[in-house]
Amino acid sequence: MELGLPSGASYHPDTAQRQNYQEVNRAFGPGYDGPLMVVARSMDPGHPLAPQTLAAVARDLKATKGTDSVSLGALNSTGSTAVFGLVPRDGPHDEGTKQLATAVRAKSRDMSAAHGVTLGITGFTALAIDVSDRLADVLPLYLLTVLGPSLVVLLLVFRSILVPVLATVGFLLSVAATFGATTAVFQWGWLQPLLGLDATTPVVSLLPVIVTGVLYGLAMDYQMFLVTSMCEARVHGADPVQATVRGFAQAGAVVVAAATIMVAVFSGFVFNGQSMIKQLGFALAVGILIDAFVIRMTFIPAAMALAKDKAWWLPAWLDRILPDLDVEGEKLAQRLSSSQAKPPRRTHSAVR
Repeated sequence: MELGLPSGASYHPDTAQRQNYQEVNRAFGPGYDGPLMVVARSMDPGHPLAPQTLAAVARDLKATKGTDSVSLGALNSTGSTAVFGLVPRDGPHDEGTKQLATAVRAKSRDMSAAHGVTLGITGFTALAIDVSDRLADVLPLYLLTVLGPSLVVLLLVFRSILVPVLATVGFLLSVAATFGATTAVFQWGWLQPLLGLDATTPVVSLLPVIVTGVLYGLAMDYQMFLVTSMCEARVHGADPVQATVRGFAQAGAVVVAAATIMVAVFSGFVFNGQSMIKQLGFALAVGILIDAFVIRMTFIPAAMALAKDKAWWLPAWLDRILPDLDVEGEKLAQRLSSSQAKPPRRTHSAVR
């Protein structure tokens, strides 16, 4: 899965954005749709950059592999800061452009020492590369932050080792399947005519974070609906397999109804003209469909039924440490019934 920000190539051919992108690409090459901006600043702000320095910086930039052309875009009023337009040979989302930006940054220190300037690279293309790399780097930490507390909460609620593990593994499977389907459709071009699409594009950088958060919330809702009903049936005396069947029968209709509504809502976003909204709607619709009907309605009940008593196993030492939340309220009901069964205390009136 390649991450990036939307560009003109992401739009439908009938839109002005896509037509402008194609026209510039055809006339000047793919790199003109995503130029890099290189800023050179004199180390002495009061001293303007000499023409020889500007020429040397432009020459070194042009010698960087993957560069198509370099031009001086502007100088500030004092001549101490210059902006160069660096046009890559490849398009904004191509790997060659990313390597070019990395190469310019790698050689900026040597160029600064050689020419007495400080160099920086910016522009929409460089911003897209930085945002995509930063979000990709923090995604594992984000998943750990989301999943870690949920494992503890599910452990406290259901007093089971297997239930939190199954919930987490199922969520990771649904997220992986969602990202795979989104990559196949938007990046590889699978089944695009069915969705009214006509261009391959990287997955939007923000999508993994947004989709992971939304899917996690919905997946845990469905998990609570199902497993709480199973746990309640077990507390009331059903064996593990019967508890799974009863819980599934009671909560399955709720999960189906809730998931169907959410899938219908997000499916409507797929036909929006904006590429980011298309991808977000598709990913959420597919993710909810997979998580609700494949993971929660199939994988979880099957695994619980196969595990039988092991599904509710908790080590004795951990059972003593964990607080008993009594989610089903069974112990509270027992206390109330026992207190009502006790005979009322007799009171003796004073005899005058």
